[in-house]
Amino acid sequence: MTTTPPAIEVQGLTKHYGTLVAVDSLSFTVQPGRTVALLGGNGAGKTTTLAMLLGLLLPSAGTIRVLGEDMVRHRHRVLARMNFASPYVDLPHRLSVRANLIVYAHLYGISGVHERIAGLARELDIENLLDRTCGKLSAGQKTRVTLAKALLNQPEVLLLDEPTASLDPDTGDWVRGYLESYGRNATILLASHNMAEVERLCDVVLILRKGRLYDSGTPADLISRYGRETLEEVFLDIARNVKE
Repeated sequence: MTTTPPAIEVQGLTKHYGTLVAVDSLSFTVQPGRTVALLGGNGAGKTTTLAMLLGLLLPSAGTIRVLGEDMVRHRHRVLARMNFASPYVDLPHRLSVRANLIVYAHLYGISGVHERIAGLARELDIENLLDRTCGKLSAGQKTRVTLAKALLNQPEVLLLDEPTASLDPDTGDWVRGYLESYGRNATILLASHNMAEVERLCDVVLILRKGRLYDSGTPADLISRYGRETLEEVFLDIARNVKE
């Protein structure tokens, strides 16, 4: 009997920068088809963890497996099945949105490039941005274009860093609805400071503090455990050491 491996499996993940410990013996598992949040204050280790999951940073210790493959030794086997979006990572400013998407589509070996870009542009309402240079986009427009880049290869594992940052409430709500739909057939791991977004989208929440896994559970479980009404109140309790 064949067993489907976890979409993401992290064991003892550690990252040092000199004497600074950015991630400290972090372990967690994300099952296929789940949407999981990484929460924590600034400096908790969220972005460093995402970078190691992508293979952009080498761990100081520990293991990472994505779709059953070791990301240190064999990440080339799964990178085409993953993607990443962050509004804080710029696309080349001098290229148009269309040109950027074409370049990334070719990097992922996507067939029917122009049809795929046209379809995504309609879905994400960026058709009017395709011929604009990326350097002339507003912050909210960049967020939508970056999401389009991340969806080009229809990734099985999608990593997101603040996926609705800088979006107006209406567009942010629309993007969350899109991600809810996409997450029915994919695995999503997202870092966010928007607790209402996490409550809406995520099956499981992993709360990081000083590079360690501080607590985890479903949003409802965490809210009940801390005797609060919202996940934001739980987050603030942890950030302010209310339970310590």
